[in-house]
Amino acid sequence: MGARLEFWFDFSCPYAYVASTQVEQLARRAGAELDLRPMLLGGVFKARGTPQNLAATLNPAKARHNFDDMRRQAQRAGVPLRMPASHPMRTVEALRCVLAAELSLPLIHRIYRAYWDENADIADREVLARAIAEVGLDAAAILARAESPEIKDALRRRTDEAIARGVFGVPTYFVGDQLFWGQDRADMVEAALGGTPPMPVPSPTAPVELFFDYSSPFAYLAIGRAGELGPQVTWRPILLGGLFRSLGTPDVPLFEQSPEKRRHTLQDLDRQAARAGLPFKFPQRFPIRTVLPLRVTLAAGTPPPLVRALATALWAEDRDISDPAVVAAIADAVGLDGSALVARAAAPEIKQALTTSTAAAEAAGVFGVPTFVVQTRERGPQLYWGADRLTLAAAAAGGDLSAM
Repeated sequence: MGARLEFWFDFSCPYAYVASTQVEQLARRAGAELDLRPMLLGGVFKARGTPQNLAATLNPAKARHNFDDMRRQAQRAGVPLRMPASHPMRTVEALRCVLAAELSLPLIHRIYRAYWDENADIADREVLARAIAEVGLDAAAILARAESPEIKDALRRRTDEAIARGVFGVPTYFVGDQLFWGQDRADMVEAALGGTPPMPVPSPTAPVELFFDYSSPFAYLAIGRAGELGPQVTWRPILLGGLFRSLGTPDVPLFEQSPEKRRHTLQDLDRQAARAGLPFKFPQRFPIRTVLPLRVTLAAGTPPPLVRALATALWAEDRDISDPAVVAAIADAVGLDGSALVARAAAPEIKQALTTSTAAAEAAGVFGVPTFVVQTRERGPQLYWGADRLTLAAAAAGGDLSAM
C-alpha cells in the first residue's frame, strides 16, 4: 500500500451511505490504505453553527432537488435508499459500537443498510444487537464495550479532531492534508491518490435548458463545459439576485458559509476548473452586478460565443462586466455591435425579457445556477443543479435511466 485515504463518516447522511458502498473499491483501485474515521456529525454541526436538521432549512425547490439528487446518486451506485420518516435519527450509539468493534467494515455496512434501506432506529439496542450478530460478532460484548468511558472518549476525540482539521460535513475524505467533501468528489479523491477514476462518456441527444447568471463562478464552469450537454442546448439567462429575493435565499450564499466550508468551496472551484481545463481566477469585484451583461446577452439573442466571452471576462480575466464600455468591447470582440447592444439593453422589452426569464426559471423549480433542465423522453423534464451535476445531466440527456 502507498498513500492513505481517510474516510470520515456518520450514519445520518445519505451521501455518506452511498460513499461507504464505494470507498473500498476506490481505495483498492488507487492502491491506497483505507483509514475509517467515524465521527459525530451533530458535534461538527454544533461547532460550525450549522442547523442539526439541515434539510429542514431548505426552500421547497431545493429540498425537492436534494431528494432527487440523493435518489439518483444511490441509483448510480446500485444501492437501495429510502428516506426515513424520522430522519435525522440519533447515531451516537451506533458509532460507539463501530469503535467497540474495531471499525468492522461489515458492521458499518450493516448499520448503514439498517438506517437507509430498512429505516430502522439505530439508536435502539435491539436493532444494533441484531446488526452486530448478523455480521458474526458478539453483540453483548460490543454493546457493553460501547458504553465504556474509553469508547465514549474515543468518539469525542475523533469528533474534536475532525473539527480541528476543518471538517464541516460528511462524507469527508483526506488524502494527506487535502480535504475533499462529498460523495460526488470521489473521482477527485482517486486522482489525488494517483489513480485513474472511471470517466463516463455520455452521448446526449435530448434538449437541455441551461439557466445561468454571470454572477456565479459555478455557472462559468458550466458555460465552459456546455459542449458536453450535446447539440440541443438552449441558453437561459436569469437574474440570480431576483430569484434569490423571491425565494428568500441570501444574496451571496458563499458569505453565509462557515469559514471552513467557504475555504473548501473556493478550493473546489479551482479543482473543478483545472479538471475542465478552464482558466479561472476569482475576481477582485465580487459580488458583481450583472444586470447589464444579462440584458445585452438577451438583446443579442443569447449567442453562445458572447455568453462564453462575458463569463470568461469575469471569471478568468477579472474584467468588470458591469461597465458598459467593457461589455461593448467584449461584444465587439465576438463580431457583434457592442455599442448598439448596450444601448438596446435599456429598452423596456429587453428589461421585461430578463424579468420574464427569471420568473420562468422559478416556475420550473430553479433555485440557483447553473441549473440544467433535461427534457427526457422517458421521464419528462429532469432538473439538475450545479456545475458538478453537468455530467449527470448529460447522461440523462443520453437516455441513461440511472441518471434520472
